[in-house]
Amino acid sequence: MKNFKGLYTALLTPFDKEGKINKDVLTKLIKYNIEKGVDGFYACGTTAEAFLMSTQDRMTLLEYTKEAAEDKKIIAHIGSLNEDDAIAMAKHAESIGCDAISSVAPFYYKFSFEDIKNYYYRIAESVNVPMLVYNFPMNTGVTMTMKELDQFFTSDRFFGLKHTSSDFFTMEQVKANYPDKIALNGFDEMFLAGLSMGADGGIGSTYNFMADKFVKIRQLFTENRIAEAQEIQHTVNKIIAVLFKVGLMPAQKEVLNQIGFDFGVCKHPFGELDADAKKLIADEVIPLL
Repeated sequence: MKNFKGLYTALLTPFDKEGKINKDVLTKLIKYNIEKGVDGFYACGTTAEAFLMSTQDRMTLLEYTKEAAEDKKIIAHIGSLNEDDAIAMAKHAESIGCDAISSVAPFYYKFSFEDIKNYYYRIAESVNVPMLVYNFPMNTGVTMTMKELDQFFTSDRFFGLKHTSSDFFTMEQVKANYPDKIALNGFDEMFLAGLSMGADGGIGSTYNFMADKFVKIRQLFTENRIAEAQEIQHTVNKIIAVLFKVGLMPAQKEVLNQIGFDFGVCKHPFGELDADAKKLIADEVIPLL
């Protein structure tokens, strides 16, 4: 199995004025992130507005990503409440050469864990590429403890965990009990904390425009230069605090707009930022990048 340790940009999706995926801007962003030192890309996930897109558009987005990503690893998020669509997207990801697939747990209907486990296994068994379990309790309402994760990590079909949670005890237990599995930190504002509890890297949305900061934090951590790593994490968190203040998803696109990417706006029902929000980003985010 490939080594999935490292940093993966959770790609945002640029849309043109007609709401179509802007391939040229996406390609430019991917090249920019490669120059910043990322190891790969997490495509078609939450950050990409996947749940606001059609299945066909998600497949197209993945094709564009694969075409631009050179030799970097791609983890394709194929999660959907429609399991048939999820399997179709998993097979598509495999067919175009993606390295792995991933999915959030099925949500909204308050499925039992047995339902969730079977969902993951049916998708994983539909393809020959490995699968990354995505634990995101804040958005899905599904919390996976070590008891649940045990039922995935005894199988070779699941190579690790994307852990978008502040439950670092569970992350530590994953690495303690399954040292060969990969744990990837999900919350950018807690990246250094995740590394301290055993994370093998991270998947992040703010990597889109400041991946170099996370590359440096990881380097300093491995060199045991913790105070210096904390300083960069502090800067990252000052930026993220502003993004939260005005709305994370629209704010991230506005940052990219302001640094030279024609990224457009988020799909509805997201609203657009007003002039005050854009000025706040210009005044308090851009100078820190």
